[in-house]
Amino acid sequence: MSPDWAAVEREVVQHLQNLIRIDTTNPPGNELPAAQYVADVLRGEGIEAEVLESAPGRGNVIARLKGDGSARPLLLMSHLDVVPAEPDKWAHPPFAAELVDGFIWGRGAVDTKNLTAVQLVLMLLLKREGVPLKRDVILAATADEEVGGLAGMGWLVEQRPELLEAEYAINEGGGFGLDIGGRRVYVCQSAEKGVCWMKLTAEGKPGHASTPKGDNAVATLAEAVARLARARLPLHIVPTVREFVHQLAKLLPFPQSVMLPLVLNPVFEPLIAKALAREEMIGPLLRASVRNTATPTVLHAGSKTNVIPSVAEAQVDGRLLPGQTPADLIREIRPYIGDKVRIDIIGTSEPSEAGYQTPLYTIFGEALAEEDPDAVLLPFMITGSTDGRFLAKRGVKVYGFCPMKQDTDQSPLEMAHGHNERISVANLGFAARVLYRAAVRLCA
Repeated sequence: MSPDWAAVEREVVQHLQNLIRIDTTNPPGNELPAAQYVADVLRGEGIEAEVLESAPGRGNVIARLKGDGSARPLLLMSHLDVVPAEPDKWAHPPFAAELVDGFIWGRGAVDTKNLTAVQLVLMLLLKREGVPLKRDVILAATADEEVGGLAGMGWLVEQRPELLEAEYAINEGGGFGLDIGGRRVYVCQSAEKGVCWMKLTAEGKPGHASTPKGDNAVATLAEAVARLARARLPLHIVPTVREFVHQLAKLLPFPQSVMLPLVLNPVFEPLIAKALAREEMIGPLLRASVRNTATPTVLHAGSKTNVIPSVAEAQVDGRLLPGQTPADLIREIRPYIGDKVRIDIIGTSEPSEAGYQTPLYTIFGEALAEEDPDAVLLPFMITGSTDGRFLAKRGVKVYGFCPMKQDTDQSPLEMAHGHNERISVANLGFAARVLYRAAVRLCA
């Protein structure tokens, strides 16, 4: 007997609205009330839940449904904090969670309180339906993802790692659907790039700006940053990206079907990149998926117009492909930076790739096909990073998968962190059905 899916949809909607109305803008976060809300719902149906504070007001909730232990656990993960919103730029208040024309509007509607609400109801369904589990199912709704995760998943991994031991994790970062070539394509995030943030420092002779001496730290740094911004670093093709490109090409008409795979070839990639230059999303995404990147973002130099400073600094957001290291990136950018500029690493995280040849990835495709028979599932690498990085380095296979059909003129990627963030009621029900089917297949 399957669940009453109409009732399930209403339940997910209610929980999402309640979570959006708890303002967890980060900073400061204040996720504790949201964590307590999730815990109270679970406890109300006999599921043990623990709320842990990494700091005052920074709440994380962990809950577990016990299996028979014959397989390692499945972790359902999401984050409770959201980025700031500018209410005057929204059509509906960002923390009112209004239901308008079939959509719930609010900050966190797609990043990621929707996933929290769906995973919360998934836990309740597994308990209510009495699904015999061969593996534990763990729910972790955490703090601080939007500002680095150190008060959330990062803290839990350090302080309570035993709570998060799992074979697989279902995370944010994928699942959204796109209509391509007359087919509905869904992406499952099976890889993510790592971080290598750097500081560039140039030094020169200080003095009065009315008498330039030629050894100017600002000019040295500016020339290096300009060269770096124009640099095309070497190609590195990871399995997830190779499969994504080849499978996507099969859905495209000629000549795109022949041209797209050439993005993987270092000889033809510049030409394909030029042809994709006007594609606002897919062009930059593909370029960043086949190479490490280094993007200048912050400049500091001088304190007074008529004084030549002795030091000029820039910060660079570097991103690493799976299999690449900070040393690899520095080696690639050094010819553009030159020998007069020092490079210091100021922050790192490891890239990861769970791969697309696993039972859970296959199960996602099967569950999608039951709900959307013409669906095509593609592996996908996000060029940013998520809390999944904390678990991937512990051996957990992390997949970003919250299935959503594209039912607005914007993709979920564009709405996350933007104005008028919203999700349809139909998509919440769709996600709940697909993830329930996938969880039962994997865990029962």
